[in-house]
Amino acid sequence: MTERASTQTWHSPVGSLMAQFIEEKQACGFSYLTESRILGRFDRFLKDHGLSEPVLPRDLVERWVVKRPHESKATQQLRFGLTCRFATFLIHHGYAAYVPDSHRMPKGGSRFVPRIFTHDEIRRLFQAADTLPYDPRTPWRNQVVPELFRLLYSCGLRVGEALHLHVADVDLEAGVLTIHQGKFRKDRLVPLAPALTQRLQHYVGVIGNRSAEAIFFPAPHGGAYHRGRIYQIYRHLLWLAHIPHGGPGQGPRLHDVRHTFAVHRLEKWYREGIDLQAKLPVLATYMGHLNLNGTQRYLQLTAELFPELSMRLDAAYGDLIPRRTQP
Repeated sequence: MTERASTQTWHSPVGSLMAQFIEEKQACGFSYLTESRILGRFDRFLKDHGLSEPVLPRDLVERWVVKRPHESKATQQLRFGLTCRFATFLIHHGYAAYVPDSHRMPKGGSRFVPRIFTHDEIRRLFQAADTLPYDPRTPWRNQVVPELFRLLYSCGLRVGEALHLHVADVDLEAGVLTIHQGKFRKDRLVPLAPALTQRLQHYVGVIGNRSAEAIFFPAPHGGAYHRGRIYQIYRHLLWLAHIPHGGPGQGPRLHDVRHTFAVHRLEKWYREGIDLQAKLPVLATYMGHLNLNGTQRYLQLTAELFPELSMRLDAAYGDLIPRRTQP
């Protein structure tokens, strides 16, 4: 588990200020786990380069933000932006710090476009999951995988949220999941559709009674499946379902099942004549979004993927739909 800022070891004169910076961000609801690791490396860099007082001099900052060999633009962008935010934090607290010129921020490539599955592809993916044979080395796999993937699609959960569900988090009498400490360190309740509740009740009957602390979708060792193993199973299901995959980084990604849930839900609501503007906050809360920005992005995808709806969506919700920028 990644160390929290309060327990992480800091080495440079600004290390304690980095810890304070991280704690303030986490108090605002951001996990800041990746950023904590990056700041930890920045802290060691400053110590190794002889920083002796709590300042951020220009020469060290410029050496730190330069692109590393084999580093992606996205990773450099993250380091650059985080350095700017931390330097600004220091200035606001009365310390001298150099803020890199925003015009030198590395430009990223075109934004990754999620791969939204068709309804038929989702049906074939489920069929493939249902055909997984029993394997004595992983005795519950053929029970776990069909319900895990139905849960990912039907509830739009993040993969980590589903994998770390405990038995106590799944209330099959009320038909509600409790998601603890999601992406923005927020708990939320996720209602289940009646048909999915019934499937999970059957699943529990097959798996048998287990303690409240047990993992709901257990790996062979009894703990949670590693995300990488679920990705391997996912790639196998795509192959069984005759759904092409473009290779690593090309998709469809495992996270695209969550994106597909959102787009299909918006499509269904619109076809039913439901006011999407009123439903966006509901969808944002259901999916654990921090604000409506990410949820509005799904409106754009819905309009692009269903041409017969595009003109009507644009006329009704054009002011809410973000426009794709051209590279």
